[in-house]
Amino acid sequence: MATIITDECINCGVCEPECPNGAITEGEDFYEIAPELCTECVGFHGEEACQEVCPVDCCIPDEDRKETEEELLERAKQLHPDDTFPSLDELTAETSPPRNPDRKNANL
Repeated sequence: MATIITDECINCGVCEPECPNGAITEGEDFYEIAPELCTECVGFHGEEACQEVCPVDCCIPDEDRKETEEELLERAKQLHPDDTFPSLDELTAETSPPRNPDRKNANL
């Protein structure tokens, strides 16, 4: 599922440069995540970068956009065609949040 930024966002902007896909932009009232660009950091990090740096924990899973790890990895490959990514079988807790039980929001 994509990540969303709730209206609890304080507009600090720390999340924007952390996104490996450029999915986060400043919206009218608070920062927003473009779901078509969000890969939940699959293929990049074992934590969602925006969640890790958010001081008010307003970057949360979007329950209305459930996607598989495979779908997210394929999106990352499409968004970054010149980069090399591990195969689905090679993803680890360091390269895929769904495989990291110690990440923020792991139980959501």
